[in-house]
Amino acid sequence: MSSVYQINKGINKAIEFKGLKAQYITYLAVGLVALLIAFAVLYISGVNTYLCIILVGGSGTALVMTVFRMSHKYGQYGLLKKNAKRSLPDYLKFRSRKLFTHLKK
Repeated sequence: MSSVYQINKGINKAIEFKGLKAQYITYLAVGLVALLIAFAVLYISGVNTYLCIILVGGSGTALVMTVFRMSHKYGQYGLLKKNAKRSLPDYLKFRSRKLFTHLKK
């Protein structure tokens, strides 16, 4: 008895949505929710509706462009690597060669 199973070819691949990869989807979603909340706060506080739309629309456009640019520039792990590289020291200072002379192969 032979059965036919669907094979998922996307195993161990990063999630991708319209060109956005991995964590950038989350960054975009959080940013859009924040803009929605900002619009609600501005509208409730009595700011002109058209001004609210212009502010949130401009900020949303800048958010989308920035997230897509970062996704294409850094890829799935590039932004994490960039942030990790920041925490590396510029140089190491040793007062003696004892560390290197006692290394074993």
